[in-house]
Amino acid sequence: MAFETLTFDLITGARETATDLTERCDAFLRDVAPGRDGLLNVFVPHATAGIAVIETGAGSDEDLLDALRELLPGDDRWRHRHGSPGHGRDHVLPGLVAPQTTLPVIGGRLALGTWQSVVLIDTNRDNPRRTVRLSFLG
Repeated sequence: MAFETLTFDLITGARETATDLTERCDAFLRDVAPGRDGLLNVFVPHATAGIAVIETGAGSDEDLLDALRELLPGDDRWRHRHGSPGHGRDHVLPGLVAPQTTLPVIGGRLALGTWQSVVLIDTNRDNPRRTVRLSFLG
């Protein structure tokens, strides 16, 4: 059994976003796990971002962001008050969209469903620079 890891940075921008990481995950697995079975862990080491496995491109990613806006309004109700107005909600996000997910890898490929993608969810407009860690165990 081997453990391989890769960390990369990305810029999410100044608005709420759902960034598809699936191709980055696939490329990592092609390099470190050709033909192997195991687990891929995707982790974002930030207190204001999460990882989701959802459909993208057909509106589900925007629907998730809309739902998060309804559940976590960007107003002054939050006790956590540093940053831009409503920023406290960003610190609640990882309670709903966890900062990590672990996925099966079969034959060196992610074993996702037909419409599933690995997506970074970032509602924090104050910090557009994100780090993602991919770790393969297999």
